[in-house]
Amino acid sequence: MNKHNWINALQQTSHSGDAYALATVLGCSGSTPREPGSKMLITGEESFDTIGGGHLEFVVISKARELLAKGEALQEIHHFPLGASLGQCCGGSATVLLEVFAAEAMQVAVFGAGHVAQSLISILGGLPCRVSWIDNRQEWLDTELPANVNTRLNEFPVDEVASLPAGSDVLILTHNHQLDFELCVAALNHGGLRHIGLIGSQTKAERFRKRLAHRGFSEKQIATIQCPVGLSAVPGKLPMEVAVSIAAELIVLRHQAGPNDEQSKKRRGLQWKAIKETLNTKVDKSGQGYRLPVAARDDTSDKATNPNISNNE
Repeated sequence: MNKHNWINALQQTSHSGDAYALATVLGCSGSTPREPGSKMLITGEESFDTIGGGHLEFVVISKARELLAKGEALQEIHHFPLGASLGQCCGGSATVLLEVFAAEAMQVAVFGAGHVAQSLISILGGLPCRVSWIDNRQEWLDTELPANVNTRLNEFPVDEVASLPAGSDVLILTHNHQLDFELCVAALNHGGLRHIGLIGSQTKAERFRKRLAHRGFSEKQIATIQCPVGLSAVPGKLPMEVAVSIAAELIVLRHQAGPNDEQSKKRRGLQWKAIKETLNTKVDKSGQGYRLPVAARDDTSDKATNPNISNNE
C-alpha cells in the first residue's frame, strides 16, 4: 500500500473489510493548507495522504477516530476557523466532510486448510466479509491470500474458538474427525456464534449428535450445528462445488441478517427531508432531480426570479 496515496489506501482498506473514514475538504476561505477536494483516509491506527498537516489535520484525525469508535456508518460536516480555534498562523477556514465506513459485519472463521478450504478461501476473497483462516500446518497456509483473509497458525486450533467475535460464522473443514468434534464442542461452548457449519456426511452428523449429547449438550444446542454444511440445492462433491455451496449459504445468512421491515430497506443513510430541515434552505426543482444551494439566499428575490423554489419539497 502506498501510504501517501488515499486512493490506494481506500482500495486496500475497503477490500480488507476494515473500518475507515474519508476526510474531504469541501471548501475553504483565506489562506489554507490545501484546496477543496483534498482527501485523506483514516483508520483506527493509520492515516494516508494529507489535507494539509498541522493542527487541522490532527483535529480531523481525532474526530474521525471518535466516529470510527462508534462502529457505524455515518457522515458529518465540520467547519474549522484555522486561526481562531486551531491556532494555525495561516488563518482562513476550512469545511471538512467526514464519511465513516464501518467494518464489514460478517466475520468468518475457517478451520482447516484442505482442498475444500483452499477453494472456499478463493471465493470468500471476493465477498464482503473478514476471514480468519486457521490450521496447524504452516505449509497449507503458505499461499497467496486475498486482502480480507488473515491466517492463524496454531498447533491447537481449538484454542482459537473462544476468542472469536460474537456473531461470527464458523466453518469446520479439517482433515481430522476428532479435531472436528473438539471444534464443535468449543463452538457450542462459545455461545455467541451465528452459524456453525461442519463438513461431512449424514453418518458423521448422526455420530457427532450422539457424542455431543453424551457430553451434555441439549438437542437445541446440537441442532445449531449444520452438517453437512452448505446449501443442498448446490450439488456436487468436487472441492470447488462444495465450496460454492458453503459460500452460497453464507450469502443467504448475510442477507437474512439485514433489516427485515420494508421501511428500513427503503430508507438508508441521510434522508433528503432531514438534510433540507437541517440546512433550513430552499429547494430548486427546475432541473433534473433537485438542487440544494447552501449559500446564503434572499427569499424575496429568489421567489421572484424562480417560482420553482419551494419549502415543501
